[in-house]
Formats: sequence, C-alpha cells, structure tokens
Amino acid sequence: MTTLAPHDMLCFALYSAAHAMQQAYKPLLDPLDLTYPQFLLMSTLWHKEAPTVSEIGEEVHLESNTLSPMLKKLEAKGFLTRQRDPSDERQVRIHLTEAGRELQSAASDIAACIFAQSCLTENQAIALRDEVNALRARFKSDENRSDTKS
Repeated sequence: MTTLAPHDMLCFALYSAAHAMQQAYKPLLDPLDLTYPQFLLMSTLWHKEAPTVSEIGEEVHLESNTLSPMLKKLEAKGFLTRQRDPSDERQVRIHLTEAGRELQSAASDIAACIFAQSCLTENQAIALRDEVNALRARFKSDENRSDTKS
C-alpha cells in the first residue's frame, strides 16, 4: 500500500482547515478574552439554559476532564457559575452570569465575520457542514463498532 503525502490526505485537509479556521477566530476572540474552545463552550451556554457538564460535553464533543479546566477558567473570568443540581447532587449545572450574557452580545458579529472570510454561499456552507458532520458520525459509528469487537 502506498503512503500518501500530507497534501493528498483527507485527514490533513480537515486538520489544516480546522487550524486555519481557529486562526481566523483568534483576532475576533482575543478582545473577548476567549479561546476558540471557550467560545464553543460559551456558545452552548447561550443556546441552552443551565446545562449539565455532560450535556455540554455532548454538544461540543469533549470529555468532562477536558471541560472542567475550561469551566474553571471561565468561572474565574466571571462568565459562568457551576452549581450542583439540587435534585441530583451527582450533576453539576452551568449557569451564565450577567457578564456571560453580555459576552453573547459582544460576540454577536463573529459568525458573520467568519462566514464572510469563508467566501462560501449560505447553501455551500450548510452543505459542507452537513458533509463534515456526516463524516464525523461515520467515524464515531465505526469507533463504536470496533469498541464492541474487543
């Protein structure tokens, strides 16, 4: 079997595109004192009221051991609070603070800026997103199948 050069690999195209996209976000997020992963986490909170850590993890495809340090940093910045769920002490619910809600307004133009930089039409962007999501789902499905074979 022939080994492909990185520029011929789908994985490298996806990786380098993701890296370039994160770099495009950086100058937009720096004034908000957010990293790209923190922005994704905050975006989840702006669209879901008081989710649990596991619900956030499912939304952004991150494990709780990755989320916990991010949540602590965002809490230290005053954007959110973490509270045990009174009905189930095993669950931690994440609540936006007023500063976290105000951040949403400050971040409201970011999606439009990134979309403009992409030079894609709305239909192209939607189709590309859907294809990449479907690809991820296929790999996750394969991962689940191979987990059961062990």
